[in-house]
Amino acid sequence: MQRVHFIAIGGAAMHNLAIAISKKDDYIVTGSDDEIFEPSYSKLKEHNLLPEKTGWFPERIHKNLSAVILGMHAREDNPELLRAKELKLKIYSFPEYLFQQTRNKTRIVVGGSHGKTSTTAMILYVLKKLKMEADYMVGAQIEGFDNMVKLSYESRIAVFEGDEYLTSPIDLRPKFHLYKPHIAVLTGIAWDHINVFPTIEKYVEQFKKFVDLMEMQGRFIYFDGDTELNKIAETLRRDIVPFPYNTPDHEVIKGITYLKTRKGNIPLKIFGEHNLQNLHAARLACKQIGVSEEQFNKAISDFPGASNRMQKISETDTSVAFKDFAHSPSKLRTTVHAVRLQYPDKKLIACMELHTFSSLTGSFLPQYAGCMEEADVAFVYFNPEVIKHKGLTPIDPEKVKQAFGGSNLSVYTDTEALQAKLRNMNYDNTALLLMTSGNFSGINLVEFAKELFNT
Repeated sequence: MQRVHFIAIGGAAMHNLAIAISKKDDYIVTGSDDEIFEPSYSKLKEHNLLPEKTGWFPERIHKNLSAVILGMHAREDNPELLRAKELKLKIYSFPEYLFQQTRNKTRIVVGGSHGKTSTTAMILYVLKKLKMEADYMVGAQIEGFDNMVKLSYESRIAVFEGDEYLTSPIDLRPKFHLYKPHIAVLTGIAWDHINVFPTIEKYVEQFKKFVDLMEMQGRFIYFDGDTELNKIAETLRRDIVPFPYNTPDHEVIKGITYLKTRKGNIPLKIFGEHNLQNLHAARLACKQIGVSEEQFNKAISDFPGASNRMQKISETDTSVAFKDFAHSPSKLRTTVHAVRLQYPDKKLIACMELHTFSSLTGSFLPQYAGCMEEADVAFVYFNPEVIKHKGLTPIDPEKVKQAFGGSNLSVYTDTEALQAKLRNMNYDNTALLLMTSGNFSGINLVEFAKELFNT
């Protein structure tokens, strides 16, 4: 019997891994955390994994534990971590444990500054429709999957979303450096996480190292419209085989995007050039494990997208609303552009929240220049209290406006004022885009969009 304890079990990835392991017959899972929020709270409770009380309890760490898994939320001086070190227990980070569990499987790892969640989701969606078993870890909920992590004894394939952020408090390597893929996908590089990678050069270096760490005879799938990825492709190890990709042939007819194939046009539920590029990457990855182009195209046609990635949340006869995780400059620009191309005749109202460390840093703001210029009306919101909580220097709304540029843009620091403004707008023949990695300081975006559209 394997006994595994999670330190900081409430994390987004951690609680999903805990649930996945608990489903194995010969595993007993325990965990601790000092705070657990939704949806982690309800999911842990549903699977009888919710700690009886919050806090850190060194007595839960004992020599009979097979492994301790350390979440990023825990600190170096965490009392449970110190106890585990004292007992010389095996301490794994989240990605380290995933690698250990899939050492003998063919690992597909999808990285990139944007599009990695959607691309991973597409691969998994197709494999599921084709009844091909796969272990996986993906950063968003996918329709038809009840958890964001799966580990099994049966599957010979593992598909991981490869995040470039740090591994754990005691392991400062990017997570995706630990996966050592046989098949690697990189969707693009756009500087992010400036608190960890203070220069673009340092950031790009992590992606080159990710490719250098691939298994022998690896397959490297990359977007050839990205300058940095082309440089990486030019200096590959001799044993790695490159597969460049770009935007596949398509057309948009009456608000529906069709993929052009040798066997005719295939209607898709997703849209936007970036999503189509993700689709092309996913198709190449699936081809490496035996999925034909025809099988892939047929399976992907009804892929609805991953949660919070261009997710349709309200619709009327003339208008449509989406929410999206976009918050970095590249994601923002791409998402606004995609909606503009998909609905060229509709008024485009784009609303985004500055919420991450990078986006709330004054020196990073110029990266946002022109990101929302394709919108007819644009709003940028940030909460000064979040800046204070993150220990950052306050930013001035006027400086934010200047950084983004454009006469179509207004900046708000009061969520009630922003909501009032949005409620007073006319949504006839409109595409509304709500973009954030947060929730605009407490807005239920789905309910709010329905309220705005009176649906």
